[in-house]
Amino acid sequence: MPIPLRGLRTIHTLAGKVDLVAVPHRAHLQVACLELEKARRTTERSSTLRRLAEFDARLKEIDAEQARLLQALADRKETTGAAGTGRPSRGHSQPFKIRY
Repeated sequence: MPIPLRGLRTIHTLAGKVDLVAVPHRAHLQVACLELEKARRTTERSSTLRRLAEFDARLKEIDAEQARLLQALADRKETTGAAGTGRPSRGHSQPFKIRY
């Protein structure tokens, strides 16, 4: 008599019947994985906050540098306008020529 072939319908499994809490080592492994993820996210968060502080500091430096340069330009314009001695303009009436 031939041996009957076993198919998908004849294989009995326990898939879906085991609860995660019923197997303690799986629950402990999941808790450990969550702790690792929490530690990694905490590190990422502190790194991000540090970078944001660096960005804010650089933005303040940029604003101060802009204000300093604009003030220098305003002071220069006042001294140049008051003296009346400006730089003579280069002759823009003639076209630009290149000699070969």
